[in-house]
Amino acid sequence: MKLIKSIVRPNKVDDIKDALDRIHVAGMTVTEVRGHGRQKGHTAVYRGKEYNVSLLPKMQIEVVVADEMLDAVVQTIITAARTGEIGDGRVFVLPVEQAYHIRSGERDVI
Repeated sequence: MKLIKSIVRPNKVDDIKDALDRIHVAGMTVTEVRGHGRQKGHTAVYRGKEYNVSLLPKMQIEVVVADEMLDAVVQTIITAARTGEIGDGRVFVLPVEQAYHIRSGERDVI
């Protein structure tokens, strides 16, 4: 199993969710996060005063998939999230050794 963590633009979450539904990926966790990469934030004006916004709002999407689904899911996320501009986000893949259902205590087989 693999955990896919994606940091994406907030307006792309629904596109990614719909794309994952089309390839029959069920279950995802979405979290509001803040951060920056190459973008380094931007300058904003509030009540006539300029200030630097260094941590931009992003969304983190987490999906656990079977190893054989990994490439398809990663490509689906990248395709759905891409705008071609700086700040589109990142995708990280981590190994998952075990998973359990809390209600039953059974080990999960994905």
